[in-house]
Amino acid sequence: MQRDGINNSIWQEVDVPKLPVLPDQEHAEIVVVGAGITGLTAALKLREAGKTCVILEANTVGFGTTGGTSAHLNTVLDTPYTDIIEQHGIEKARTVLKSTREAISIIQKNITRYKIDCDFTPCSGFMYAENDEEEKELKKIKNALEQVGIVCSEVAKIPIPAPFIYAIEFPEQARFHPTKYLVGLVKAYTDLGGQIREGTLVQQVKEDDGGLRIKTVDDRIFSADFVVYATHTPPGIQLMTFRVAPYRSYIQVWELERQKDCPEALIYDMQEPFHYFRTVEQDGKSYLLVGGQDHKTAHHDNEKKNFRELEAYIRRLYTVNKKTYEWSSQYYESQDSLPFIGYYPGKKHHRELLSTGYGGNGLIFGTLGGAMMAELVLHGKTAFQDVYSPSRTGPLSTIRDLLVENYDVAKHFVKDRFFLEKVEGLAELGRGEGKILHYEGDRIGIFKDEKGKLFAVDPVCRHAACIVKWNNTERSWDCPCHGARYAPNGSLLTGPSVAPLKLWDFETTIQ
Repeated sequence: MQRDGINNSIWQEVDVPKLPVLPDQEHAEIVVVGAGITGLTAALKLREAGKTCVILEANTVGFGTTGGTSAHLNTVLDTPYTDIIEQHGIEKARTVLKSTREAISIIQKNITRYKIDCDFTPCSGFMYAENDEEEKELKKIKNALEQVGIVCSEVAKIPIPAPFIYAIEFPEQARFHPTKYLVGLVKAYTDLGGQIREGTLVQQVKEDDGGLRIKTVDDRIFSADFVVYATHTPPGIQLMTFRVAPYRSYIQVWELERQKDCPEALIYDMQEPFHYFRTVEQDGKSYLLVGGQDHKTAHHDNEKKNFRELEAYIRRLYTVNKKTYEWSSQYYESQDSLPFIGYYPGKKHHRELLSTGYGGNGLIFGTLGGAMMAELVLHGKTAFQDVYSPSRTGPLSTIRDLLVENYDVAKHFVKDRFFLEKVEGLAELGRGEGKILHYEGDRIGIFKDEKGKLFAVDPVCRHAACIVKWNNTERSWDCPCHGARYAPNGSLLTGPSVAPLKLWDFETTIQ
């Protein structure tokens, strides 16, 4: 399975079944944009109901965040219930809990119905505090968990060798292998006659004669009654682009000296940003998966430093044999701590639906979002739609947060144009390194591969004209504003952009 970064994740070690060759289907009742967990959950539910459905995937199945997740299935979310209660009230927070339980139930039902072997394992969760300030905050979180209806208890031991002064345990969590599950969804969907078109990047969706006209970058035209966006953000510059912000998280997998030290539970510390732990199985052996070091996309001077700090952190806790995998992955935070799932706001019709802003809980909210969008298409209503409605305004504090996020975007429009790093010349560029430099007043993004071959791009993002930054861990040009990402040669990896970076003819431009 391919992914949107150069570092392989442990989840990529699966074979995607060859997609069946089906007759061209230019019209479908529903077009789903994106073949990750959100899109496939929605598409399978729609096919089960007998609807004609085509998935249009810009790259390949599982190319985006689903192949780079930590694969926690949790009712205790990365966003503390203290924040959710403060921003949305206790009753909506209880509804959020109910919805997370529903998401896990949907996954379990699909596993059982379609006999998907994906290492699904129910388990407990733990959180622990290492100092007085963290203990105070964790006690608030425990109180919030009990208010919404999660059973939790104080414990004297935790399943990892970390120092702590206070800890809690809670049930109802789970872990699984996300791409094995995704492959199971692909098989179930295609066995029902569902169609997936890989390498098909949607450029534009317009209303046309009571339906929707979908144009791809290669000028193919599809039509549908409904379009379901399962892509984090819809293509192009859209309203929702400014209501979510892109972040990156870093993950490593370690072979421990003693396999029995791998924890059965999901574990979280209270640091900022926090670390998370779980066990993953591969070829009959258990490995420790640890993640953290989260930051806003392209807002870190040296991404490699995050891997070094994560490694130093884990070596302080464990005796390790070797590191087997490390990768980073992108997710989107919403303006008010909850995802946006439902009808696209501001449209005159109810034919376009979206699901985005999952935070660090993409498998839970991707499953929930896919199922909810399918229900809205099928029945015009669904559970939880008021809580997650993309049309909600939210409390005043979230408007403040939205302004802060977009002020940060505005800074990049200005700062990156006038204070770009200056380098003496190409001789300073190491192999495997990318930088932005100046040439006769122009900005050029340069990448030099291991053989010394140079690739030159215009570093202006094709989405909203921010200046991209080189990501030295995944070897990509990342946009700090809305999260579009490009390969070293400028080709598009992930949206919301719908075009590659412009290229410089390096050999004829620079002598």
